[in-house]
Amino acid sequence: MPPFNSADTTTYRKDVASGGRALTVVERERLLQQYLPAAPVQHPSNMNTRSSTTTTSQKPRGHKRRLRPYLKARLHFLIFFLIQFVFGVYIRLRQFYHSVLDRLLAIRHYHHRTPEYIQRDVKSLDRIPEHLSVILKFKSEEDGGLEALLDEVAELSAWAASAGIPLLSVYEKSGILKTYITSLQDLVNQKLASYFGPAPKAPSLRVFAPNHPSTTASPQILAQTPNKALSTTSERPHLDLLLLSATDGRDTLVDLTRTLAEMAQAQKISPKDITSNLINTEISATTAIADSKTVNGRGTPKSQKEVGAGEPDLVIVFGPYVKLDGYPPWQIRLSEIYCVGDPSRDSSGGASTRVEYQAFLRGLWKYAGAEMRFGR
Repeated sequence: MPPFNSADTTTYRKDVASGGRALTVVERERLLQQYLPAAPVQHPSNMNTRSSTTTTSQKPRGHKRRLRPYLKARLHFLIFFLIQFVFGVYIRLRQFYHSVLDRLLAIRHYHHRTPEYIQRDVKSLDRIPEHLSVILKFKSEEDGGLEALLDEVAELSAWAASAGIPLLSVYEKSGILKTYITSLQDLVNQKLASYFGPAPKAPSLRVFAPNHPSTTASPQILAQTPNKALSTTSERPHLDLLLLSATDGRDTLVDLTRTLAEMAQAQKISPKDITSNLINTEISATTAIADSKTVNGRGTPKSQKEVGAGEPDLVIVFGPYVKLDGYPPWQIRLSEIYCVGDPSRDSSGGASTRVEYQAFLRGLWKYAGAEMRFGR
């Protein structure tokens, strides 16, 4: 390529400086054309040979490209079909096994609204949870809605009292149970009376909810109770029912964090005083239970002393799979979790969420046979 002469260089620089307005496109091409190398010339025979060779070599390669993807797709489909078939047979057999097992347990172990039968079923267990927690789900109106949920809580309360469990906590995410504490207490009292008989045979009951006043024994029951029975009230079995919801989990931690931050900014508390023990104490206070002792048999708390509900020993999830659904995390650090449902039984999860006695009994069996390692 010949070197650029000074005239062409000056003309090119002026065109560049003017932004390409000094020369037209044709003039610019003519200016550069003399400095471009000549195009290579190919012989016609060589071009024909190369094109024929390329065409011949591409024919079988294109054929292979069409055949291999087809065979690979058929192989993948066959593998997918075999996997689906094997797992389909396995899931059907598992559904059949669990359905037969559930029916046999329902026939052999049924409470018949008799506490003695429930006590017989748990008599051979090595241990019974002191604090049992259950996770329930609010069903649609077609499945009973609020009435079905209240009845499930009443049934669980009767089973827990018959098994000798002093504390039952019920978690329902929406918190609708907290708005019907009085109605729930009346229903649970009726259910306990249907199992144990009228007072004083029926266990005494108190219902609690964080940031809600606790309930006492029904005035009608106390009025119908003889004075002699009132003197022996302390010997009656007692059941505490604690109601939890999603607001007792994350919202409680957010409110506590905001409160401690405001107190630290107002210099009411030193940041060094905010320790894990303080946070644990404040969080535990949200689910604290007042002392159950009464004065004169009227259900009035003897003192304002509170005892913590503590972490539940056993959490039973009445659902198709383990879903805590916002359960307060600090309450279940060392709890045994038992899921009633099996996702292979019902893909919709409807049948697995029913509260049944054999599922409650299986949870107690699993807890009694669990090995507590505590991180070891």
